[in-house]
Amino acid sequence: MGMSKSQGCFGYPLSIFFIVANEFCERFSYYGMRGILILYFTNFFSWDDNMSTAIYHTFVALCYLTPILGALIADSWLGKFKTIVSLSIVYTIGQAVISVSSINDLTDHNHDGTPDSLPAHVALSMIGLALIALGTGGIKPCVSAFGGDQFEEGQEKRRNRFFSMFYLAINAGSLLSTIITPMLRVQQCGIHSKQACYPLAFGVPAALMAVALIVFILGSGMYKKFQPQGNIMGKVAKCIHFAIKNRFRHRSKAFPKREHWLDWAKEKYDERLISQIKMVMRVMFLYIPLPMFWALFDQQGSRWTLQAATMSGKIGALEIQPDQMQTVNAILIVIMVPIFDAVLYPLIAKCGLNFTSLKKMTVGMFLASLAFVVAAIVQVEIDKTLPVFPKGNEIQIKVLNIGNTTMNISLPGEMVTLDSLSQTNAYMTFDVNKLTSINISSPGSPVTAVTDDFKQGQRHTLLVWAPNHYRVVKDDLNQKPKKGENGIRFVNTFNELITVTMSGKIYANVSSNNASNYQFFPSGVKGFTISSTEIPPQCQSNFNTFYLEFGSAYTYLVRRKNGSCPEVQSFEDISANTVNMALQIPQYFLLTCGEVVFSVTGLEFSYSQAPSNMKSVLQAGWLLTVAIGNIIVLIVAGAGQFSKQWAEYILFAALLLVVCIIFAIMTRFYTYINPAEIEAQFGEDEKKKSLENSNPYIMLGANSQTQM
Repeated sequence: MGMSKSQGCFGYPLSIFFIVANEFCERFSYYGMRGILILYFTNFFSWDDNMSTAIYHTFVALCYLTPILGALIADSWLGKFKTIVSLSIVYTIGQAVISVSSINDLTDHNHDGTPDSLPAHVALSMIGLALIALGTGGIKPCVSAFGGDQFEEGQEKRRNRFFSMFYLAINAGSLLSTIITPMLRVQQCGIHSKQACYPLAFGVPAALMAVALIVFILGSGMYKKFQPQGNIMGKVAKCIHFAIKNRFRHRSKAFPKREHWLDWAKEKYDERLISQIKMVMRVMFLYIPLPMFWALFDQQGSRWTLQAATMSGKIGALEIQPDQMQTVNAILIVIMVPIFDAVLYPLIAKCGLNFTSLKKMTVGMFLASLAFVVAAIVQVEIDKTLPVFPKGNEIQIKVLNIGNTTMNISLPGEMVTLDSLSQTNAYMTFDVNKLTSINISSPGSPVTAVTDDFKQGQRHTLLVWAPNHYRVVKDDLNQKPKKGENGIRFVNTFNELITVTMSGKIYANVSSNNASNYQFFPSGVKGFTISSTEIPPQCQSNFNTFYLEFGSAYTYLVRRKNGSCPEVQSFEDISANTVNMALQIPQYFLLTCGEVVFSVTGLEFSYSQAPSNMKSVLQAGWLLTVAIGNIIVLIVAGAGQFSKQWAEYILFAALLLVVCIIFAIMTRFYTYINPAEIEAQFGEDEKKKSLENSNPYIMLGANSQTQM
């Protein structure tokens, strides 16, 4: 058994600081890579949103399923230290492979800026992702358990504090990387053609992973390392199987009952193993309700970000993009963990309340459920401000007069008179089957009927100009623009084709008296250029939009000013978002408080209640609840399409509340144990064996419980 005298620092083993630093680098690396993954799929591979999201969630779920593998390798074969080192090497290779896969010059032989063979890049990046999932997942359960191993007997308080520091490192790493990696992505780089710098954005995490590995190996001399004890999971499985088989054989009344169904394995297996399996089983049973918490928690990245996209990101002088709201969670964690640890828990203890681990976890679930109630309230507020879009059989029409004379338009049930260059105030909604006739006329000219197929569920713009010309444009926007961007389209009233270029996007060849499709832009002022054969060279052709906010849409009308020079007039199609993103902070705050009392405690509880030879296995069991939570989200999001988003939030809140109550009842029947003490009991019976097998710490007895 490799034991070395551990040096101390603030009463903590010095080795701890290497482990925490390693975790910080590893999380920075992982979240940095994960944060740009979906953009990489959509922009570099040009996959659609559904394909990208599916692959992304599959990858995340994989990262939480592979811990089982890592735990098995560590607890039964290589030991935690060697497992962390070897899988970190796999991980670093995976990070390197994915950054190589994003170099477009790799297959871009004709130097046109797009890879000639995309499948090669896709294949490389999938190999990279598989290696990363194996690496990050494999080391996850080992690193936290390995950290716990560094403490001596009687250091429970410090060990709990370590799990908090460990969690802090996770969030500090993810916070910094979510801020820094997007900055790297927007840099331009490339040998033959300049474009978004994915190789750099993937390369920095790869380098950091290498740093994490080196930091970890540097501490090697100080770690306490325990030898793995053979294939422990194999033994466990066989023992359980034997117990069930044996129990079934002796099912008649003639045989005396035994206290626990696992006691039926006594004929073949020693009592120490049976008691260890009992410990694990009791904790695993408690884990059954936990995935529901993660199902809610993991929606910050999906549902809550989509909610932010329908809100306004102007918070005071700051301007926040919807996907940056997630950093609120990491910022709050970094603030809240120390507050809970140093202020809140000691206060509760002073009041004489015994706030045990399982009570904390119950409170955490309740807080997360509350967070979703708040999210639903915010959603109702947002819904009040959202424009109405056509549903089912409905169609919507708005009329825009782009001519020089006043026009009359008669629609079913209303008559509209529009001056030159004006539009109806809003979209008018009609039932497609009851849309009898639409007529247009201008003073002194006959009435013309509009004959056109209106498509149900769509918005349409009716362009009219004198004396009785019209065109029906099917709007390609039937919802708020995604990601809080702004939709802009152009209407051309020149006789020749015009082309507009606006911050890098091109509206090519918009024909006379017609509208382009919408293109989308983030908030801010955008410049655009109009070009056409009809425009004399001395004319001004550069224009600016007014300040675009979040989630609006506009039609820009390009018309002839006196002479042939162009001028631009704007019309609002969809108004900007009005509900402020700051309103999301309360729900993030509640969810984060829930996470602090639930997640940090869960890590620590899993460690303290696990027998010495199954520490990693229980950490992996804990991570498995996260994976199942992710899968629940995929199923619920796929199956239940609610017409109202707030209803879905309430459903989730209710589900978690029910689960929380069930969990609270289950915890009443759980008695805390001290694995080292129980193992020591067996150790006294088999003194000679105890020298090789037993865990070298015997923790403090019952009083350690009250301190947790």
